[in-house]
Amino acid sequence: MTHHKIRVRFAPSPTGPLHIGGVRTALYNYLFAKQQGGDFILRIEDTDSSRFVPGAEEYIQEAFDWLGLPFDESPLKGGDYGPYKQSQRREIYKQYVNALLDKGAAYIAFDTPEELEIQRAETANFQYDASTRDKMRNSLTLPAEETDSLIKSGTQYVVRIKIDPEQEIVVDDMIRGKVVINSSVLDDKVIYKSADELPTYHLANVVDDHLMEITHVIRGEEWLPSAPLHVWLYRSLGWEEDMPQFAHLPLLLKPEGNGKLSKRDGDRLGFPVFPLQWNDPKTGEVSSGYRESGYLPEAVINFLAFLGWNPGTAQEIFSLSELVQAFSFDRCSKSGAKFDVEKAKWYNHQYILEMSDTDLAKQFMPVLQEKGISASTAKVEKAVGLVKERIHFISELWDQSYFFFIAPTTYDEKTVNKRWKEETPGQMQQLTGLLEGMDDFSAANQEKTVMDWIQQNQYHTGNVMNAFRLAIVGAGKGPHMFDITEVIGKEETLRRLGTAIDSIGK
Repeated sequence: MTHHKIRVRFAPSPTGPLHIGGVRTALYNYLFAKQQGGDFILRIEDTDSSRFVPGAEEYIQEAFDWLGLPFDESPLKGGDYGPYKQSQRREIYKQYVNALLDKGAAYIAFDTPEELEIQRAETANFQYDASTRDKMRNSLTLPAEETDSLIKSGTQYVVRIKIDPEQEIVVDDMIRGKVVINSSVLDDKVIYKSADELPTYHLANVVDDHLMEITHVIRGEEWLPSAPLHVWLYRSLGWEEDMPQFAHLPLLLKPEGNGKLSKRDGDRLGFPVFPLQWNDPKTGEVSSGYRESGYLPEAVINFLAFLGWNPGTAQEIFSLSELVQAFSFDRCSKSGAKFDVEKAKWYNHQYILEMSDTDLAKQFMPVLQEKGISASTAKVEKAVGLVKERIHFISELWDQSYFFFIAPTTYDEKTVNKRWKEETPGQMQQLTGLLEGMDDFSAANQEKTVMDWIQQNQYHTGNVMNAFRLAIVGAGKGPHMFDITEVIGKEETLRRLGTAIDSIGK
């Protein structure tokens, strides 16, 4: 097999929701493949039928659709190297199990779970390997006729890879460099189980990567211990020349930095660890997702890219195409990356600021409709444009902008006590008359006219403007005062002033 094209794969198991660490692994695969003009493949590793969770595969596909990371080949899209689900590849794996058995690179073992337990109890750190296999019940210790007879009678068995001791295994890792392992530390791993006629992860993984012509295996650091075994399997199958290059990514750590990020950390600290909300079909438990929490997919991508990689410059905001151009494994960290939820919020804020007022208004419209508020698109666009600097999530828009759409019915007591003085009602009456006489109600004209009036009367600017804000907003909050009144219009401004004069301090 000659590799003409870079081919990478993301290979999750449909055993539940996709962890955000898995999303980052997929992202790095995508960035590398696209930079090299290669293919990004989704393969579903569903050989462990006991752990299969309904809906998990659909969830994985939906998450990548939302994130905007399209696959070139997948169970849904198809491709020239399918099937892309391991459960549909049973016959393919059997062929390679038999090939390993035929060349003496693997053997059949009949040891029951109980027999293995006895061995573990009797031998400290028991390992099924070259030093113990000759004491066990397997095709290396039993006569060939007995092995055949046991198989024919339906006795359950496993196939184990035969690891020769004292051999040098080299894992060439693009992040960690050359890792050399002595084969004696490995055990004879199970690669096939007769009980379900399916291979284990190790064999299926290697066979699929080879047949799908995967050139680079980019995965989490937790898979590093299995890399020597995969190298051994490539060697045993005679595929050493076509072995993919490995890259083992640093772990995503808890925000405190001690240990791997888990769902429990998210629950404890109030942030999602899944891209989309997950409704557990078994327990009914609902886990939050980045999408439902109000994160923009572009912000999630940008944030995740920086967890374990940096561009070597001060630039922090990258579009997906810019990330593709900038990404390289030599700028990936070897040590774990601390998950920083405040940084995730910061990224979301930056992307909200970059959104056009039109797009932001579109996302805000359903919230207004829910609250029974009917407002023109132009008004909503102006309102969101004035407050977007103050929010991290679109869900926060209402708290920052409600006063554009509804008049206050109550007034903040602290602000009343501080800002509504004895002379205030009279000043507000004058201000009402001043605004009423204005034809040009633009923010700029209002500001000039009102400020000139304050100066001529030698009023205290802060007192007048804070009382004005209280009358219009109901509290001491909001963007520039005259921007608010321009958006709500002259009629509504005068109406709110009249209501405040009549009701505050009475």
